[in-house]
Parts: sequence; C-alpha cells; structure tokens
Amino acid sequence: MAQSNLPALSSDSGLTRYLQDIRKYPMLEPNEEFMLAKSYVEHEDAGSAQRLITSHLRLVAKIAMGYRGYGLPISEVISEGNVGLMHAVKRFDPDKGFRLATYAMWWIRASIQEYVLRSWSLVKIGTTAAQKRLFFNLRKVKSQIAAIDDGALHPDQISQIATRLKVKESEVVSMNQRLTGDASLNAPMRSDEGASEWQDWLIDESPSQETVLGESEEFSDRMGMVNTAMEVLNEREKAIFVARRLKEDPLTLEQLAQEYGVSRERIRQIEVRAFEKVPMGVHKAASDQTADHAEATA
Repeated sequence: MAQSNLPALSSDSGLTRYLQDIRKYPMLEPNEEFMLAKSYVEHEDAGSAQRLITSHLRLVAKIAMGYRGYGLPISEVISEGNVGLMHAVKRFDPDKGFRLATYAMWWIRASIQEYVLRSWSLVKIGTTAAQKRLFFNLRKVKSQIAAIDDGALHPDQISQIATRLKVKESEVVSMNQRLTGDASLNAPMRSDEGASEWQDWLIDESPSQETVLGESEEFSDRMGMVNTAMEVLNEREKAIFVARRLKEDPLTLEQLAQEYGVSRERIRQIEVRAFEKVPMGVHKAASDQTADHAEATA
C-alpha cells in the first residue's frame, strides 16, 4: 500500500485541488466495504485495499484540519494521517463488526499526533500523558473560557486551565508561550482561491451540542462493552488490565510489581494474558475510552 498511489498533495497551496480530487472517490456501502476488507484480509488484494483507502481520504482531511493551529504544513499533516489510514486498513478485521471509519479514526489521530509531537520536539514538549493532554487541549480550553487573545494569560485563566487539565500552573504558562508567538491574525496567506488572511482559515473547534451528545452516548456504549468483556478476567487480571490499559496515566510494571509483591515480568505476563483473554472488540473500545477520557477532562 504505497502512498504514491494516492492523489498528490505537494504543498498547502494545492489544498483546494487535493480536496476536490478526493471527493471523486465514492463512499462505500457497508456490504461493499465488508467484501473489500475480506478480499484484502484473505487474498491481500491490493486493489481492494486501494479502494478502502481512497474512500476514506476525506475522513483523513477532516481530522487533519483540526490540527492546523500548530504551525505545521497542512500537506504534511494530511500525509501523516494517510499513513495512519493505511495502517488501519492493513490491520482492519471486518468480522469484528466495526466500520472501517470507526476503527481508522484512532490510527489517523495517533499518526498525526505523533507527527505533531515529533515536530515540536525542538521546544521539548513533555511526554507524560498530562503534558500531551495540555499540548493538544490548551487551545480548546482557552476558547471555552474566552481566553481568545494570543498574548499572556491572566492569573485566573491560568488557574482555570491548570485545574481543568490537572497540570501545574507553571506548565500552562510555559506551554502557552510555546504555542503562541508573534504571528498576526492578519498575516497574509495565498491559496488557489486567492489572497486571504490567517484569521480567515481559523475554525471554531468547540463541538456542537449534537456532537457532545453523540460522543457521550458512544462513550457510554463503549464503556458498557468494556465492562462486559472484562467479566472473563479474574480480579487480579482485571485490576492489572485497567491499570495498564484503561487508566489515563497507566501505572508502570514496577509500581504494580511492588503492589502485588511479584516481579515486573510476572506483571507483564498477567497483562498480556488478560489482553488476549478479552474479546478483540474491547481492545479498540479501550483505546477510544482512554482518548475520550483525556478529552473529557479538558
């Protein structure tokens, strides 16, 4: 599955043309998607994989647009998202009952976020779960508390953000300084549609009420599936599975080894066994639950 087979997106100036090109690929009906996925799984049919990928390029572009505020070329962000989509298609199992879009969203976001963090490594963005949450949610929280200017935050705003994201106030100040700069909202930009200003490309990242309700219901459904699936585990397996796979800040093998009085290797074995015992569907639900919990705390 080579990315060279996909529509070309050489630079941000070609974004409009690229978006027009990918709209030419039709969306797949559930049964058609299932048969293509089966063909790839059973016969490694490259043509089937190509159709699965091209039919979801619009999904990648939509997700990528949410990461335009990090000062990175949107062409590269979309390309990284396409890489995540290809990984999803390669690992997608249609017999699990999920649509490819539901499964692929996690891979697309993970690939884009890894690229963003890698690109921002020069300013030493932290690697803990809390620092990553701060990095990816600071703008959204600032919008929610009406801290819309690009300058320094007021002390009460810093306190609010630190409380919501469960980080130190000093970390909020530091991250805000890294993510803001001297670029003007009136900075000129050029595209296929002509000259414009940077502020013309800004989007409202706050979710609609329908989106919030839908995500809440989906989150509840996934949690119900997770809890049901974990009934096959004994108490120790369940506790270790939750601590290692479902917690926002997973415990280390060493921490669990001390808690249970066993070796780190023994904890790792229990974790692997528990992961293999639960139905495969819960693996995706567990990953989504962790991501949603991080966003819910924002």
